[in-house]
Amino acid sequence: MRSMIFVAVLLSLLLTSCANVDLNKGKQGAIGGAAGGALIGQAIGRDTEATLIGAAVGTMLGYIVGNEMDKFDKRQLNQAYEFTPSGQTTSWQNPDSGNSYQVTPQPAYTSPSSPQRPCRQAEIEAFIDGRRETTYTTACRNDAGQWVLRN
Repeated sequence: MRSMIFVAVLLSLLLTSCANVDLNKGKQGAIGGAAGGALIGQAIGRDTEATLIGAAVGTMLGYIVGNEMDKFDKRQLNQAYEFTPSGQTTSWQNPDSGNSYQVTPQPAYTSPSSPQRPCRQAEIEAFIDGRRETTYTTACRNDAGQWVLRN
C-alpha cells in the first residue's frame, strides 16, 4: 500500500510539473484533481478500485474548477472588447490564479468578407507566474452579438 501511495504522489508531481508548460487551466485542474482524488481514494478504500474511482471523481472536479478560472478571464476580456473605448487600457486580476491582465482594444472595423460582423483588435499584456507576456488578438461578434476570439 505504501508503494502505491508513493507511486501516486510521484506521478502527481510529475504530471503537475509538466502541466504548467502548455495546458490550459481546465487541464491543469484535471491533472491535479486526478492525482489528489487517487490519493484520497486509496487512503479511504485501500484498494485499486477505490483509487480509480477517486481519480475519476478528482479529474472531473479539477477540470470544472480549472475551467471556471478560464471562463472568468474570458468574461473579463469580453467586457473589455464591449465597453473599453479604443486606445484605453482596462485591467483585472484573476482572484483564483492571481494572474493579471491589461487589455487595450483598438477601433472596431468590418471586413469585406463579413460586413455585418464588427471586429476589434486588442493588445493583451498578461502577468502570469511573474512573467510578462504580450499578445495581439482579434475578436469579432458572433450571431448572438458576443465577441469571439478569432484563431
